[in-house]
Amino acid sequence: MQETTENPETTRIAAGELRALLTKVLAARRAASGVLLARMDGSVIRPLKLLVERSAETTGAVDSPPVAAEPVTAHPDVILDLALEATSVWKTSGDVGLFEAAAALQDLACNAAVSDSIAQDWLEKLRAATGETPAAIRLSPNGPLLVRNVARFTNWLGEALPSRPLMALCRCGASSIKPYCDGTHAQIGFYDAKDPGRVPDKLDTYVGQQLSVMDNRGTCQHSGFCTDRLSAVFHAKGEPFVTPSGGRMDEIIRAARDCPSGALSYAMDRVEARHAVDFHGARPPTIEVSKDGPYRISGGPALEDVRGNDVVRNLGASREHFALCRCGRAQNKPFCTGMHWYVQFRDPVPGPDTKPTVFEWAGGLPAFTRMTRIFYEKYVPQDELLAPLFATMSPDHPQRVAKWLSEVFCGPRYYSEEYGGYERMLSQHLGKCLTEEMRARWVSLLQKSAKDAGLPNDAEFASVFQSYIEWGSRLAVENSQTNARPPGHMPMPRWDWMTAAGPPGSRISALAPKDNEEEPPVTLPAPDDTLSFAEHIKPLFRKRDQQSMQFAFDLWSCADVVQHADAILERLRNGSMPCDGAWPQERVAVFARWIASGKPE
Repeated sequence: MQETTENPETTRIAAGELRALLTKVLAARRAASGVLLARMDGSVIRPLKLLVERSAETTGAVDSPPVAAEPVTAHPDVILDLALEATSVWKTSGDVGLFEAAAALQDLACNAAVSDSIAQDWLEKLRAATGETPAAIRLSPNGPLLVRNVARFTNWLGEALPSRPLMALCRCGASSIKPYCDGTHAQIGFYDAKDPGRVPDKLDTYVGQQLSVMDNRGTCQHSGFCTDRLSAVFHAKGEPFVTPSGGRMDEIIRAARDCPSGALSYAMDRVEARHAVDFHGARPPTIEVSKDGPYRISGGPALEDVRGNDVVRNLGASREHFALCRCGRAQNKPFCTGMHWYVQFRDPVPGPDTKPTVFEWAGGLPAFTRMTRIFYEKYVPQDELLAPLFATMSPDHPQRVAKWLSEVFCGPRYYSEEYGGYERMLSQHLGKCLTEEMRARWVSLLQKSAKDAGLPNDAEFASVFQSYIEWGSRLAVENSQTNARPPGHMPMPRWDWMTAAGPPGSRISALAPKDNEEEPPVTLPAPDDTLSFAEHIKPLFRKRDQQSMQFAFDLWSCADVVQHADAILERLRNGSMPCDGAWPQERVAVFARWIASGKPE
């Protein structure tokens, strides 16, 4: 199919303005190389040339496309200026071809920034240039998804991917820089029409005792979330597909809410509860790039055709969450129909020497969130010990615990950045007077929740998962007692494949009697003394300081302190080390002076 960039309802771009932009891009292109050159050719110059040709046809011009006479250094500042100019021209016209070019230039500019702070500054400039319009996804005819102001952009583990105000995302399945578009759709003749042989658009209703389930097979993306997690109700094989009386009402509702394609809903007393299935206003517009599968959209960003109109959906389909094809082979484009399974669509895989973290192996934040939701929604309310304990928990408590576990198992610092790290978690247990019986029940039900949520069942994961919840729950019981004095500034636990909690005695117990023995006095060096670790640094750390950090490194070992000196100094300065109170500034100054003098033994 022939590619087109025309938007029938947008203002025609002034030919001179368009040619001037292309001239500048061509000049920068002549000085570019490598990835920059390939991206400019495929995603910037190609759509701009098409627009120039269209403009010439409209105005009757016969002159040749512009060519830069002299190359311009492809300095990052030049790319930023081009991105800002292309964004400005796009805002005037609304043309999808200019959107694609501006999106590529925005990405190239941010990638070319020489530091994170500069990249953030440029990103703010690009946001200002783009404008604060509502989040939306527009379909480029036979081209990429054009994403505007969707700030939350993640991979299947819940980790943030680089997000720009304008983004062009691949939907032909062949880009070399997936999920971003590199212009390959124009080379392979990607065609985005619907297949006449697709599954018919038909809304089915299955009546049960407590509620009715509504489903449209033509909308389903075949993620298996319903059939794998609630097989007594949703049947992968055989008819009927749904038997609502085969499961509990809360589990059926959870399955409908978790359906990533938006095909499932339910009705009570013959009134559809789509408002309860969707999360309108409860979560920000988000695009998740699923593993080897579609884009999973949530939070209700607008889905627009080339004219900016709402894309027609199947009967009963959600507008708050839906799945868009990423492999290029869906029968109901732009929506996913599960064809990625059959064409064996694959994302790039890590090298053979790359080992997954526990977080990655578990399935990332979505997997831990699924587990904690099942735990607090299904098991806790029916348990006589735990239900009173969690009756007043915050509505987002399951998500907070999931972020804690994600960070503990070597994932991103979700909990620390959003809630405050170890001190925040410790504060939630103080004075709760948890019992061993409560702890054992918590561990038992969390393990059931992990199984229900489909977390890995291999011996290695089970070992590390069990190790942490047993260790962490015992600390929670200890710290919750009325006579507990837990250290307040301990670092976040980090549980990897080789983690051990350390031998007995390596941690100061919160229930240990207060040590009334006075610490030996520490004599600080004079300003002109030559510092050494043995004489001046080691004495600064008490025995309990050394014990409390033994799980990570030895504060009485010169080699260990040298290796971690900068991190130790940072914590000494912000007062989070030692764990039971900050050092006087004169001690911090001695440690900083020792580092500055070369960390002598």
